[in-house]
Amino acid sequence: MPSTGGRARALAGSAVDALRFTLDRVSPVPLYHQLAQQLEAAIEQGALAPGDLLGNEIDLSTRLGLSRPTVRQAIQSLVDKGLLVRRRGVGTQVVHSQVRRPLELSSLYDDLEAAGQGPSTRVLRNEHVPASADVAAALTVPEGAEVVVLERLRSTHGRPVAFLRNHLPAGLLELDTGRLESTGLYRMLRAAGITLHSARQTIGARSATGEEAARLDEAEGAALLTMRRTAYDDTGRAVEYGTHVYRASRYAFDFRLLVRP
Repeated sequence: MPSTGGRARALAGSAVDALRFTLDRVSPVPLYHQLAQQLEAAIEQGALAPGDLLGNEIDLSTRLGLSRPTVRQAIQSLVDKGLLVRRRGVGTQVVHSQVRRPLELSSLYDDLEAAGQGPSTRVLRNEHVPASADVAAALTVPEGAEVVVLERLRSTHGRPVAFLRNHLPAGLLELDTGRLESTGLYRMLRAAGITLHSARQTIGARSATGEEAARLDEAEGAALLTMRRTAYDDTGRAVEYGTHVYRASRYAFDFRLLVRP
């Protein structure tokens, strides 16, 4: 008989057979939420990888000593977050962990690679255009001056995470499309001898347009995170102006806040 106390439990017969879960039945935190939190932590920490199967709800409820509706509610909460998917004839499968990006001057490509997310990039646009008023102001060039515009779709595990639009001063460096699809923009800047020093950045949120929803595999009106950034090199020159949108279901910014003395 399964224990009714707050002991660690081991699941068997699926990808979670090596994990142990602690369920506290006297806690005011609902059991489904305890289970969902621990499954989410296992996904984020890589103990459960994309493609892993959890087993069916009946087996999970039996092994954990929980009711089937409780297990179903825990799983559904992670399905709603985009961490799990139910596949007919296959079962409940891990899709990915949410990207949690530190708030520092780094590129999305580097952050995804460091987190083991396997980033891939599709370049949608790489051309010279006249600078609009907002781009000119950000890059401190005359309005109408020639700048490079890049549009890229960044994905992890085969699913889109972000749509990236960047403007750079013309002649700053050679922006080969093939290299842009195999590495990050900031790596290319560093390789060209450009030292990134600081940036001004604004983070916001809004609903996805129809075009953005189609690109990011979301429903029209879905929540998006936005980021607007101007990056400067160590001479104070503006070298990049980015306006990016991220799927809120798969992406989050991490902040560390300190009390001012």
